[in-house]
Amino acid sequence: MEELDLILEEAKDQMQKALEHLDKELLKLRAGKASPAMLSSVRFDYYGNSTPLSQAANIGTPDARTLTIQPWEKNLISEIEKAIINANLGFAPSNNGDMIIISIPPLTEERRKELAKMAKAETEHAKVSIRNSRKDANNDIKKTEDASDDMKKTYEDRIQGLTDKFVAKTDDIFAAKEKEIMTV
Repeated sequence: MEELDLILEEAKDQMQKALEHLDKELLKLRAGKASPAMLSSVRFDYYGNSTPLSQAANIGTPDARTLTIQPWEKNLISEIEKAIINANLGFAPSNNGDMIIISIPPLTEERRKELAKMAKAETEHAKVSIRNSRKDANNDIKKTEDASDDMKKTYEDRIQGLTDKFVAKTDDIFAAKEKEIMTV
């Protein structure tokens, strides 16, 4: 019984991690409003090390359509600008000598649909991960030797209930993100 509870808890943890990963990935998709998370994937060469932008600069959003990057060392401005361009995020950074300024252009209808597709793909990845957690848990339950067949069936049903709950959560997260993306 205790072993089955551990399997159930492990499956729940894995499913929760899939949801958290989905949240992180969806934060990177811009929905017209400036957010420091848009630059979370940008890395640049900082004294020979590939460094995330957030570890060498302050990233701010003075308004809904502007991002500002204030490097802690002014000599990094051109390196950071190159990294933003090379990250292929569709941004055109400019600098005033002290900081980098990125104006976020309004999204076209076509780009909104493209972003919604990307969000849908991330949601599907999360669902696959959740279902894989279910499969692994069910396999572990079947391998359990000190539990009756009825007990194993009960736990498999509980795993399925968890799976259904987490899949529904991913759908809710996607629906909210899609609404945010498609809102002009």
